Amino acid sequence: MNEKKKRWLTAFGAPSLLAASIAALSSPTFAEDALLEEVITIGTRVEGRSATDSSAPIDIVTGEEFVNQGDGDLSNLLRNVVPSYNVNAKPISDAASIVRPANLRGLPPDSTLVLVNGKRRHRAAVISFLGSGVSDGAQGPDISAIPAIALKQVEVLRDGAAAQYGSDAIAGVINFQLKDAAEGGTVEAKYATTAEGDGDQSTIAANFGLPLTDSGFVNVSLEYREQDSTSRSVQRDDAAQLIADGNTYVANPAQIWGQPEVNDDTKFFVNSAIELNDTAELYAFGNYASRETDGGFYFRNPETRPGVYALDDEPLIGDLDASNGIYDCIGMTHEEAQSSDECFSYTEMFPGGFTPRFGGELEDYSAVFGVRGEFANGIGYDVSASTGHNEVDFLIYNTVNATLGPDSPTRFSPGGYIQEENNFNIDLTKSIELAGMPLFMATGFEWREEEFEVKQGDTASWQVGDLAEQGFLIGSNGFSGFGPEVVGTFDRDNIALYTDFELEVVEALRLGAALRWEDFSDFGDTSNFKLSAHYTINDVIALRSTLSTGFRAPTPGQSNITNVTTAYTNGALANRGTIPATNPIAVLKGGKQLQPEESQSFTFGTIIAAGDWDITLDYFLIEVTDRITQSANQELTDEERDQLVQDGISGADSLEYFRFYTNDFDTQTQGIDLVATYPLGDATDFNLAFNWTETEVTDFSTDTMDEMRIRQLEDGLPEVRGNASVTHSGDSWRGLVRLNYYGSYWEAHLDDYSLPIDAGDEWTVDIEAAYDFNDSMTLIAGAENVFNNYPDKNPWSGVAGAEYPETAPMGFNGALYYVRAQYEF
Repeated sequence: MNEKKKRWLTAFGAPSLLAASIAALSSPTFAEDALLEEVITIGTRVEGRSATDSSAPIDIVTGEEFVNQGDGDLSNLLRNVVPSYNVNAKPISDAASIVRPANLRGLPPDSTLVLVNGKRRHRAAVISFLGSGVSDGAQGPDISAIPAIALKQVEVLRDGAAAQYGSDAIAGVINFQLKDAAEGGTVEAKYATTAEGDGDQSTIAANFGLPLTDSGFVNVSLEYREQDSTSRSVQRDDAAQLIADGNTYVANPAQIWGQPEVNDDTKFFVNSAIELNDTAELYAFGNYASRETDGGFYFRNPETRPGVYALDDEPLIGDLDASNGIYDCIGMTHEEAQSSDECFSYTEMFPGGFTPRFGGELEDYSAVFGVRGEFANGIGYDVSASTGHNEVDFLIYNTVNATLGPDSPTRFSPGGYIQEENNFNIDLTKSIELAGMPLFMATGFEWREEEFEVKQGDTASWQVGDLAEQGFLIGSNGFSGFGPEVVGTFDRDNIALYTDFELEVVEALRLGAALRWEDFSDFGDTSNFKLSAHYTINDVIALRSTLSTGFRAPTPGQSNITNVTTAYTNGALANRGTIPATNPIAVLKGGKQLQPEESQSFTFGTIIAAGDWDITLDYFLIEVTDRITQSANQELTDEERDQLVQDGISGADSLEYFRFYTNDFDTQTQGIDLVATYPLGDATDFNLAFNWTETEVTDFSTDTMDEMRIRQLEDGLPEVRGNASVTHSGDSWRGLVRLNYYGSYWEAHLDDYSLPIDAGDEWTVDIEAAYDFNDSMTLIAGAENVFNNYPDKNPWSGVAGAEYPETAPMGFNGALYYVRAQYEF
């Protein structure tokens, strides 16, 4: 660590340590009834604003809306209630199966800033190498580490907000507000299963608040969850042919498409605040989460898989005694090799081929400490420090390092990724009169450091064995381990200054302006602004609009990552690598030092309160230039492949294609959001949410972008999504019916342009009913997709065994039925 960073950490670490010490000694926090209730806490730094008073569109989702669903993954729960938010199953997607990428308003997951209690949430260590086009190469946060029972409400700001909050806030901001009750609690037990009888989910969760003296609280949430895998598979054509030809060792199905198995999914969150005096409080919150994920991979055909069973369409037989030359076994069949002591075939270990299983162990934790209050002169302050850690250790088994021959293990630990972030913030606010007009001012400073580490895998996962020179593939097959030459720690730090104003020109008109400057250690500085307005025409209608610029900084992981994975390319499995953009071979193809993405955003909307109707209708336009993404596949020459091997990239000997990160295309995304509510009676409410989003690639380079990727970006997500729900509450029971609509979409099956799927639109229905036995005990039963609807069939199912499109926005598991028991105290 250099001296500059030591000085920063020393100066900024002191308040954090002081806060921790006071918390440990004092424990008490503000009682819940002493906390100022705010309707929204994002999009503005003025206390007390409501969602309809905001100059930008904001969805507010209560904690009950998350809990009153069948699924246990927070990403799925958010998708069900926010139409502009999309996430799919990611059944065979390398690390993306562990932390699934999600998309807000058609943009990648790292274009959405995630906050918890208004503080920046660290991103996940996982980089989505297989992100179905839209999310390729993205590194976003892992919101599934947050237990739903911990949430008081969630605010989704559907507007560019980089000038207010910094990098990543191009598509919008999601703020998870934690519960802050000082007493009482809830214990829940939930069980869910699909109509097919698989995919069982068992969840136990609890939340409780504790008063600590008369001025404090600690609110604690815990959740433990298990999820079984599902299979929506058919037998692959090549596997069926093997069975027909008499190979009795081939599994049926040979390859499984479905949600992965999740074990020991443990989540813990604590939220607290401490009253120091009448004008100041100390607060602290943090989390710990861990889980194990086990998913599927692609089938290795025992007759055709290159580098394991075959070489140049001939059987690949290894000579175990190379001292007499390595050609003694050439020309043998697999059957002949099995009867030879000198020659070796992988049909001895896996006579029916093999399908690797891939997963990992994830650990996530964070801590935030801060003090906020108001000075005697009326200046409000909030000083905070935070740290976040996300770590994934990968696991792959039922596979081999082919170069090790009969000595190869079948289980590997190929290494892992660690993402660490540290933040220090000072935020100041002041309200004054300017020529008789209320003026709200805010300014602040931020220091942030990101560090991405690649951990070395076990030796067998990247080792070059004796059979390498005979054409066998190096590294754990399917996901090569990280060798000593590619591991390392890569970091970046930045500082930021911002200022924010809101002026009440007249009672009906409010104007806002924000300006932010940031300086990054790796690529320099950037400046961004935001202008906003809210005008009330009369008691029925109001108008609002924003105009802003934004940016998203490339992550240290994206700038430095090296990875080799197996993916379908041109109709067949092929090893594909990702290398740093500054690698000399990437430079030959157009690679260069990554720069930040830049965006321009515009929104215009109306707020209507006509009778009992409450309606908001907003149009948005987002133009992003120099978007960071993985390039299109680049073919390797033999010389380039040899150079990558010399660079120490495990598995590079088998690479047919490679990608690198690049700022290389521009997009325009526009859409409309409609939200409406109407009371059908004293105890019955109607709610409607609708989103239309359209993306167009407006500029690109043919050297790094291809037609498939453009089509994925433009048509890979449904342009139209919506839901309508009716809720009713009786004296001792309540009910919910929700109708969901998913528009049509296009999929390049297996990321292969020759396997297109034009999938149609779909409707699903969710229902839930609850009965209160008394003031404490409630029994709930429900179903998501109650009529067991499935997406259109995959016309290419015989290629790799997927019965349905893997990117289906509604999922492909069918109905999920659940029961839940809840006890409140």
